[in-house]
Amino acid sequence: MPNSLRLTAALACLSVALVMSPPAMADIALNNTVSGEPLNLDDAPPEGKDSAAFKEFMQSGKNPYVGKQDCFAKGEELFNGACSGCHGHLAEGKIGPGLNDDYWTYPQNATDKGMFETIFGGASGQMGPMYNSVNVQEMLLAMAWVRHLYIGDPEKAEWLEADARKTLKKYDNTPAPKPGADAPQECKMGG
Repeated sequence: MPNSLRLTAALACLSVALVMSPPAMADIALNNTVSGEPLNLDDAPPEGKDSAAFKEFMQSGKNPYVGKQDCFAKGEELFNGACSGCHGHLAEGKIGPGLNDDYWTYPQNATDKGMFETIFGGASGQMGPMYNSVNVQEMLLAMAWVRHLYIGDPEKAEWLEADARKTLKKYDNTPAPKPGADAPQECKMGG
């Protein structure tokens, strides 16, 4: 086979491979809750950015820890350490707004993406950026605990798919279960 024919065949195969390859998914765009300006993830330390959960969140805008009972206790630990002083131990609101009902000071917080933007970039009042207090993966764990504390109308739980809203049970003060032996490492207590 002449060289030009081989080159043509190789280019044709490469073209077919490129066309048939699934497109790479881009990360979601994150914006400041108040100003709308883009958030810079490089402002935060690197911890947690390489976790599978954070990478999944950055592709989908959905928190993979929501509903994962093995992660509730760790989320509660993080929330109590970084958030409960202002938002209350049950996210009922104190100095800061309640987070466990269906009223949102910032309506975008009804989505996981919106709540992450508020935690990462801060909001108005005393809610500053939290990326120096908890890493991005820990933000997702704390958010999952907040979602678990929900006592509002299940139909308004926008962070859930429609079928999950139908089976959502309101928080009833049952303590968070301890992580099981096969729980993800990031969900283990104290670590």
